[in-house]
Amino acid sequence: MTGPELKQLRTDLSDAIERKLTAVDMAKLCGLPEKGGADTIRRWEVSGPTPSATKVLRVLAMASERHPILDNFNVFDRHDVREEDRPARRAAFRAQMCDEVRRRLG
Repeated sequence: MTGPELKQLRTDLSDAIERKLTAVDMAKLCGLPEKGGADTIRRWEVSGPTPSATKVLRVLAMASERHPILDNFNVFDRHDVREEDRPARRAAFRAQMCDEVRRRLG
């Protein structure tokens, strides 16, 4: 994930949870310490986050319609899920991811 992609992710997650996320909020989502966490996010929005933070952010990104559901989470396109049920299941999954983002923010 690049710096500009991280910056866009902040906007996308803000839209998904209908609340503007700050650098402090993004630091919480990444598990960074309160002291200095926001500054780290601002640096990452230029240079890109660490690989471990990228893993967390890619999972949380699934809350937004602008980001794909990762293959290892995609249980909707399997043969045992009726095709007409898939959109509703994807929407429910994204809603769960939005709830997870909100939960992590406190």
